Amino acid sequence: MSAEYATFGLAPAMRAGGVLANGDYQVHRDFVDFVVDGRSLLFRLSDLDAVSPLASDIPPAIFTAQVRGLLLESDAPLEGCRHIIYGCPECEDLACGAVTAVIEKDGDDYVWRDFVWQTDEQADLELNGYHGIGPFRFHGDAYRRALHTLLDGGSAERSRALLIGPRVAGLARLAAALRSIGVGADIAQDATDVPAEELRTYGAVVFGHAIGERERAGVRESFGRAGVEVAYVDALAPIVPLLVAQIEQALDRNPAERRRLTHLAAGGGTADVEVAAACRVSLTTYRQDRLHRVHTHEAFDDVLAAGRHRIALDPRATKGEAFVVARTSGGVLVAAVAR
Repeated sequence: MSAEYATFGLAPAMRAGGVLANGDYQVHRDFVDFVVDGRSLLFRLSDLDAVSPLASDIPPAIFTAQVRGLLLESDAPLEGCRHIIYGCPECEDLACGAVTAVIEKDGDDYVWRDFVWQTDEQADLELNGYHGIGPFRFHGDAYRRALHTLLDGGSAERSRALLIGPRVAGLARLAAALRSIGVGADIAQDATDVPAEELRTYGAVVFGHAIGERERAGVRESFGRAGVEVAYVDALAPIVPLLVAQIEQALDRNPAERRRLTHLAAGGGTADVEVAAACRVSLTTYRQDRLHRVHTHEAFDDVLAAGRHRIALDPRATKGEAFVVARTSGGVLVAAVAR
């Protein structure tokens, strides 16, 4: 079987959740992505909103079964030796569509070939095939070693945020919104009495407006004593969808080379957005008026080519103190509109 050798690796990834402008929720998913020749395989598949079967929120037994399936230690779940490589992040139902591929052994090598977009039990390679993707041949030792790390406890991490502040309605609404999209959230006045093993479960700490510098320093000291590196978020404004987006940005620890959305700045009536690969980008502005009413405006939603883009913003949507959220399927960025 002719196929050039490629390197196989794994990397933590996330599908950014959020509270959307229309009030709907988009589920947050942490998963392990496949890295081929140093590049995310998902990014090769155009603008696809999907996750791998190696997600952190599936039961351990199912996670292990998925890994063993990729190792060909069990039968393929689909006809023709096909395995699901990426599926729907909301329900994982094949009817929603999934990227599948034939995985087989050739001697000691593993080969991934015939990638296709599949919506039922039968794959139509001619009609729905990804003809520019693969086949990939992986050295058996490296392939097995990467996947066995997941069996040894290296699965995708779960996302949790610690909200620092009094248990008031605003923080309670934020915690509820985070839990609704699949991000764990706890509220505490400080972190003094929180055990170190619990502190290690958090990926982000959010400081409310009422938290002074002395209290913030105490929280940082508690995490420092526990040896925990965590992202600290200063709440921009008491607007739940905006704060959810800030937390999602903080939870994204992927290096720049593994992100589609790489830059966002706003001011002078425009937003500057940079993407590393062609993808759909949405821009939403948020502001509060003098009566503390929240105004939301969907400013842009379209596919952008790789590169930097300048997008006009409605002046009425950005007057006063305003903020812009840029979102792709895999990440989110937040910026205050410069006055």
